[in-house]
Amino acid sequence: MSELIEVDNLQKEFVGKKALDALSFTIKKGETFGFLGPSGSGKTTTIKILTAQLTYSSGKVHVFGQSAKQLKAPGQMKRIGVLTDNTGLYDRLTIYDNLKLYCDLYDLPYSRINEVLEEVGLSGEERKQVSKMSKGMKQRATLARTILHKPELLFLDEPTSSLDPVSTERIHRVLRKLNEEGTTIFLTTHDMHEAERMCDRLAFLNKGRIQIEGTPQELRLNYTDSSITIFLKNGREYLLGHDPESAQLIAEAITSGQLVSIHSNEPTLGEVFARVTGKGLLR
Repeated sequence: MSELIEVDNLQKEFVGKKALDALSFTIKKGETFGFLGPSGSGKTTTIKILTAQLTYSSGKVHVFGQSAKQLKAPGQMKRIGVLTDNTGLYDRLTIYDNLKLYCDLYDLPYSRINEVLEEVGLSGEERKQVSKMSKGMKQRATLARTILHKPELLFLDEPTSSLDPVSTERIHRVLRKLNEEGTTIFLTTHDMHEAERMCDRLAFLNKGRIQIEGTPQELRLNYTDSSITIFLKNGREYLLGHDPESAQLIAEAITSGQLVSIHSNEPTLGEVFARVTGKGLLR
């Protein structure tokens, strides 16, 4: 896979205060890349720079093999989709009329509207006025607007923050399908379960710097103590290491039919983040 995004020594300052400090990472075409961090760590600033909404102080930022600043060209903007807390929807219009405007903008047939509303679970709601929608419905309508043109590169800032578990699973299916069809996804989320399920690689950001980067499994294994826990039918629980005595105890539990389960004790992604940064992933 070729590199779709390249960021090298990115610096961003606001009135003398560093928001991003020596930020460097790459994202390959077809990846789902998770960019995680507490509020104020620089996630939204990074998205705005990568989508040419914000200039940067120094460093190099390339998207689609060219400077991110060139994304302002109309032809280039059609290649990306951005979902943030700004819905981009007109409250006085219906969902359908909102999406018609975007179909005109992207030169898409209106038939695409029904397709995308089906994907996000809003079939039958197309005539509903945006101002009368619940927060969760508005979030799904915003996602429909974002993926209407099947972008090559999709930026998602907390895409399921207002959704119930059923709607969240539906959105995850939509995003996985887009990714399988070739869309590269840049995802920020506070939901560690979502990050682990959806992302090929993750970067943990704190105070404008990437602290660690890797696959979800790599990050958890880097901070494991290699212990395991076994549960027996008699209700007993044992915390074991990697040694002959532990191996013998496990063998005896299996032989006697007492073994219920064995679990490795890798930390969760949230626990890894707290250990690395000293902070939890709070909204």
